[in-house]
Amino acid sequence: MVAKILFSFLLVLHGVIHFAGFFKAFEIGEFKELTGEMTRTAGLIWLSLGILFLVTTLLYLLQYPFWASVGLFSVVFSQILIFSAWSDAKFGTIANLILLVPILIAFMGQLPGSYENRFRAEVEKGLNQNAASELLTNEDIAHLPQPVQKYIRYTGAIGKEKLQNVRVIFRGDFKLKSDADFVDFRSVQYNFMHPPKRLFLIESALYGLPLTGLHSYVGATAAMQIRFAGLFQVVDAKGPEMNRSETVTLFNDLCYLAPAALIDKNIEWETIDSTTVNATFTNQGNTISATLYFNEKGELVNFSSEDRAESMDGESYTNYRWTTPLSDYRDYNGRKRASYGEAIWHKPEGDYVYAKIHLEQITYNADELSLFE
Repeated sequence: MVAKILFSFLLVLHGVIHFAGFFKAFEIGEFKELTGEMTRTAGLIWLSLGILFLVTTLLYLLQYPFWASVGLFSVVFSQILIFSAWSDAKFGTIANLILLVPILIAFMGQLPGSYENRFRAEVEKGLNQNAASELLTNEDIAHLPQPVQKYIRYTGAIGKEKLQNVRVIFRGDFKLKSDADFVDFRSVQYNFMHPPKRLFLIESALYGLPLTGLHSYVGATAAMQIRFAGLFQVVDAKGPEMNRSETVTLFNDLCYLAPAALIDKNIEWETIDSTTVNATFTNQGNTISATLYFNEKGELVNFSSEDRAESMDGESYTNYRWTTPLSDYRDYNGRKRASYGEAIWHKPEGDYVYAKIHLEQITYNADELSLFE
């Protein structure tokens, strides 16, 4: 919020300073600091650019997506004007350079290949495939192990629509590596059931600059891409190992976020005891296994798999046991979900908690695209 206020203030201040060229050209007041000649045409141009900076500020505060395009135009032509009146206006270059960084980052996010626009496009495809949902009945879950049946009933899925998709908002903290500090993040996620598709858009910041990521699992292909400052791609993970690992993530999401979808025919179950089951999940030729742990109330309290691999660079992968303990179940629009969870790698040198998540919102059978609203 502080950064937003400072950025807005600088936009307004820089815009107002442009008015000095107009005032000098039309001899409104005295501007002894401006020693060069100024035609009325030039004065009107300075006025127009000043107004454009104010318009940019308004668009930015109102969160119109094209504010960065207007801002970039303003900065570029402001600098051209500064070059034309260098002796009087050269210090305006400093302001333009400061403004250019966040504006350029935001502008890159508007391009068709940006993570956000790719996310939007894939979500729209999934929403267009939505079908009418039947109600989930006790007969639908009769073939499942008793602990899974109990979990589905506990979450309130019986008698409600079968799930075609879920939209989820998380906030939390994560680490890029074990010896790093936690950084805040927020994410928006869509999971589609038929066919399975997972889209996860994450926003964070590192050294004061944005860090954005897109996890996608579409068809048979999974990918994890992370970009720093909107310009530099620092992770681009894809390939067979990634496909297998994200199949674990996809199944984990089903268990946590969409228990009503655990009737899927691509899941095979084995009961271990009254609170533990093994599951084998197959999607697009990738088969993974996991163990689900429940408590006596019927809550899913942990998920464990040996089939997920860690990668720091998107090129080398190492398999470790991966768990996601869940707790603090709450009601979200008539269905219970764990409001808090962690993601943990169990390495030989010790357990590594790399993510702590808080469930903010969940929408069942979403029918429209929405990001962080």
